[in-house]
Amino acid sequence: MTTADPQTDVHRGGLGWALSDSWVLTGRSLAHWARNPAPVVIGLLFPIMMVLMFGYLFGGAMQVPGGGDYREFLVPGMFAMTMVFGIEVTMLAVITDASKGVTDRFRAMPTSSSAVVVGRSIADMLNSVLGLAVMILCGLAVGWRAHEGLLDALGAVGLLLLLRFSLLWVGIYLGLVFTDTAAVTAVQTLVWPLGFLSNAFVSPETMPGWLAAISEWNPLSATGTATRELFGNPGWEGTSWASEHAVLLGILWPVVICAIFFPLAVRRYQRLGR
Repeated sequence: MTTADPQTDVHRGGLGWALSDSWVLTGRSLAHWARNPAPVVIGLLFPIMMVLMFGYLFGGAMQVPGGGDYREFLVPGMFAMTMVFGIEVTMLAVITDASKGVTDRFRAMPTSSSAVVVGRSIADMLNSVLGLAVMILCGLAVGWRAHEGLLDALGAVGLLLLLRFSLLWVGIYLGLVFTDTAAVTAVQTLVWPLGFLSNAFVSPETMPGWLAAISEWNPLSATGTATRELFGNPGWEGTSWASEHAVLLGILWPVVICAIFFPLAVRRYQRLGR
């Protein structure tokens, strides 16, 4: 009778074993949210509040280039903003697990070496899908509509989730680099300028030339412009290369971000405890 080598058992099943472990850890995050739903609920309500505030309090003073309803201009931008807000949520979850020793315990268990970060990414993507669904319902409630058909609308949703997926790895990497939850506040401070230095709330045409150029090349602006185009909403027209190729940029920016931060996050995770 032979005894199985525990080191061999850990990696048995290859990809299927890794996916199984990842799903178990995803379930852990979902169960945690079910027991403590307050952060999730607050995360869902905050962008709704932003839509109502900008759409109704400031919307009357906003001019959309080429005309059109400001709320139809605003809502796709807020979809993209919601994807960006997830950075600090992911970062905080990773820092919390690391500070409590949860990450080290998982690393010491016979689980796939990638399951912890993959499980976190799946859980956060599911949370993002929920958040985007709530935002779409909010948009419909305030008068926003998708005018270009189902396929284009699904393409816009795909671009939004692609942006979220790429920024998720930024959050995981930062969560593995920093050990203090106070660092999340610093990241939140940086996320807000990134959001406002885009076309989420106003068109770059209203900005000084140099600031407009920065805004148009902002990854958030690329996704915002692309989704307005795909949804058929006003305000996406422009004469710059970035505006005319917004859908292409909406794909390229997330790919570039993933190419940088995914390997950084994996390498950082592999070096934990060394």
